[in-house]
Amino acid sequence: MITELIPQAVDEVLARAASWLGWDGRPVYRDGNAWTPHKAIRRVADHLVDHLAEIDCRLAGLPTIPDEWHGRTVTTHADFAHFTEVDLDEARSRLTRLAACYRARLLALDPEALDRKTDDAWSLRAVVEHVSNITYYARMLDGTD
Repeated sequence: MITELIPQAVDEVLARAASWLGWDGRPVYRDGNAWTPHKAIRRVADHLVDHLAEIDCRLAGLPTIPDEWHGRTVTTHADFAHFTEVDLDEARSRLTRLAACYRARLLALDPEALDRKTDDAWSLRAVVEHVSNITYYARMLDGTD
């Protein structure tokens, strides 16, 4: 069910993140980028926020605001910080709240609204299916694609 795609993806990300406690501080190089626990969580959160804003703007009939982030191509100094239990707790709180926002928003939409396409944009269903691939960021650290 479309309303569960994001919560399920967040659950997978957080399950993988639990294995990052005690990370040795060395980035993993995969798919052309350096990956750290904080970078993976940052990218998941950024992706969730970006597309939630897109969905809300589209539903309100407002223009979407393009992001100007550098995305996965940039690894910041903060990304190299130790990943601790507190970081995992904060990620859990932040990401599960974002997943709940997606679920609430999607529950309020009928199938017609989910599948409606505009001139140059994906349907909202396609956006959500795309966002559910946030697990990619977490998989970069453990070497599974």
